[in-house]
Amino acid sequence: MSRRVRPIPPPATAASPAPEGTRCALCEREVQHTSRHHLVPREEGGRHGPTADLCQPCHSSIHLLLDNKELARDYNSIEALRRAEKLQKYLHWIRRSRVERISNRRGKG
Repeated sequence: MSRRVRPIPPPATAASPAPEGTRCALCEREVQHTSRHHLVPREEGGRHGPTADLCQPCHSSIHLLLDNKELARDYNSIEALRRAEKLQKYLHWIRRSRVERISNRRGKG
């Protein structure tokens, strides 16, 4: 009885593209890169809590529009973030957009 030999894929390198199918947990767009968002901010006790992979525009906008206390108290799940009134206009826009990156606007205004 012969055994089937499977080829070993080459190791990933820094120059390799992101795996196909990387999706933002909030806007659900397919994107090149995501970052880890602590659903309860680290400053509010969420250092070892649940996280979600978000695209940079979503991650930046969440922290622009909602403060850490609000995130910990009212918006500590993806479902709650999707329902957040302050994010509705942004989510409507980003879901139709191809934007991969927006400027970090925290603290401006």
